[in-house]
Amino acid sequence: MARVDFTFAGLRLTTDERLLTPREWTAAQSRWAAELLPTLPPGPVLELCAGAGHIGLAAVHESDRPLVAVDREETATTHVLLNAGLLGISDRVEARCSRLEDAVAPHEQFALVIADPPWVRRSDIGRYPQDPPEAIDGGTDGLDIARGCVQVIDRHLAPGGAALLQLGSAQQVSELELPRTLAVDEVREFPRGALVRMGRPAHPTTST
Repeated sequence: MARVDFTFAGLRLTTDERLLTPREWTAAQSRWAAELLPTLPPGPVLELCAGAGHIGLAAVHESDRPLVAVDREETATTHVLLNAGLLGISDRVEARCSRLEDAVAPHEQFALVIADPPWVRRSDIGRYPQDPPEAIDGGTDGLDIARGCVQVIDRHLAPGGAALLQLGSAQQVSELELPRTLAVDEVREFPRGALVRMGRPAHPTTST
């Protein structure tokens, strides 16, 4: 397959035509993450559904935070490491080719979690013939993989940490049921999607 070079958030990176082409608007997720990092507790950053790793790498490259990038496709994790090398930060980037539910050890915690799951409804995939179907398939309602990301966030977000989740719309945000231990802090809408900041609520509700 052909190598594809691209510029993202001012960085020269590379990907593969088997992966989803990076969307420039998602650089907003990288910028938001980079703005949050100085305010968060010590610890590494986790990126879920990383693809070529561009969003997570752009978020951490000017910091000293380690990055763990997770994707189920070996092509993706290979390119995460290639891009880390291009940025000169290979020593603090780890790529894990794994399913979400197996990617993180029980004891691991992260100050920031970035999640970029597929969010297109399966019935709508045909509207995007230029994209690899498996890279955009979010299941029946577009939220299947996003729910898996939320489960990982809930288990591994450090106290005082933050998570940034990418979805297709603010409507999807309202349809994504969160556990009581997570809360939506802010939603930012864009013409092509929405970004959601999540964290631990100050006073989690408990069931009676």
